Amino acid sequence: MALIPVPADEIATIVTTLEMTKRPVARPLPESPLQLVAWGAPEPAKYRTLFRRIGAPWLWFSRLVMDDAALTRIIHDPAVSVFAALDRRGIEVGMLELDFRAVGACELAYVGLIPELTGQGHGRWLMAQALMRAWTKSVERVWVHTCTLDHPSALGFYRASGFVAVSRTIETFADPRVAGLLPPDAASQIPLLAPILR
Repeated sequence: MALIPVPADEIATIVTTLEMTKRPVARPLPESPLQLVAWGAPEPAKYRTLFRRIGAPWLWFSRLVMDDAALTRIIHDPAVSVFAALDRRGIEVGMLELDFRAVGACELAYVGLIPELTGQGHGRWLMAQALMRAWTKSVERVWVHTCTLDHPSALGFYRASGFVAVSRTIETFADPRVAGLLPPDAASQIPLLAPILR
């Protein structure tokens, strides 16, 4: 057993990949006052705003480092479906992104709600929405990954939703707070070890 040092300006996390290879049994949709609407071709800036609102507590950063052209190629791809969850006032409070670019598979690329909605049952509603849309006729596998930086309940939530863990990897990356992609107080549960670059 070895402890592997991680540079102060980097983060390390354990990533678990989970999959579902059979369509789940149909169940009534959990109740929620939220509404899911298709975001046909979201503007990169608007997409990043919601991405940051949802993901900053968990250090989501991948879409923040992409230039507009690279991000647009993904979120405007006809094989990628992006949805926003709206509250009663029509404000975006959640995101669902389904990636059908691999033949026979659907990746739940991003599933999330703003932190203020955590623990109120909306996640079950959003997952039900995701699975209902992911299992098209041509799909044989729906998969997702989560990591130790995500909400502590994320892995258990995916397993309770019917996903089975199939692999584990270690990922390291530059701390997005150091470069200013996320504010220094984002993800306060994860110590910031390096000085902020100006």
